Amino acid sequence: MIDTHIHLDEDAYAEDREEMIARQREGGVTAMIVPGVNAASIEGIFDVCHRHPGYCFPALGFHPQDITPDWKDSWTIIERAIRAHEDEIVAIGEIGLDYHYEPTYKAEQHEAFRVQLDLAQELDLPVMIHSRDATEDTLRILKEAQIRNSKFKIQNSLRGVVHCFNGSKETAKQILDMGFYVGIGGVLTFKNCKLFETLEVVPLERVLLETDGPYLAPTPHRGERNESRLMIFVVNRLAEIYGTTPEEIIKQTTDNAKALFRI
Repeated sequence: MIDTHIHLDEDAYAEDREEMIARQREGGVTAMIVPGVNAASIEGIFDVCHRHPGYCFPALGFHPQDITPDWKDSWTIIERAIRAHEDEIVAIGEIGLDYHYEPTYKAEQHEAFRVQLDLAQELDLPVMIHSRDATEDTLRILKEAQIRNSKFKIQNSLRGVVHCFNGSKETAKQILDMGFYVGIGGVLTFKNCKLFETLEVVPLERVLLETDGPYLAPTPHRGERNESRLMIFVVNRLAEIYGTTPEEIIKQTTDNAKALFRI
């Protein structure tokens, strides 16, 4: 299993981070991707990834919840780190839009999102998209980025994953039409989750496993600190939905992650 989205640098893992990573290896996790959220997260991400080369892979980005009117000062630091480590990071993320927690700075979020999408295409890196209560604008800006960079003859296609996906069939179809993957985590196992209905239109070849750890632990561990090995509960649910075996879910999602992130 490859965990395509876990915040290993966060304080929730501080006391036992090395022991926790060892448990994931023993639990069948073959790789973990660690996304950035702001300038302050850069050092911690590289620290954990450099301790576990070839197992923990860094991504850097500017999360929409961290966007403020003076966001460009922090973005300068993040962009510099991305360019300096272009051959090491596997994605630009976590980026996108969030109107749930921070609806105040929508214009700033839009601009930061566009800037990061353009950089991803310039550097031929995938993006890790966060979208909460902002589906329409997220899809519009993604489509505009594809059109804009095609017009200016940027050859690299915009590609990536919509992280923690929990949208409708129509939203899923639009994401798939743009060539994106969907990231599926613990929410799929929650009692009232209807995501299984949306997955009827999503081929397994476009599904990625993720935790968003330390958040969103799957049932029966809901409310606990999430760990990558717990993705097995998501795997088992996906096997039921797709009418196949857990082994096939693991194989296909692993192949998907390797193809997108080139790891």
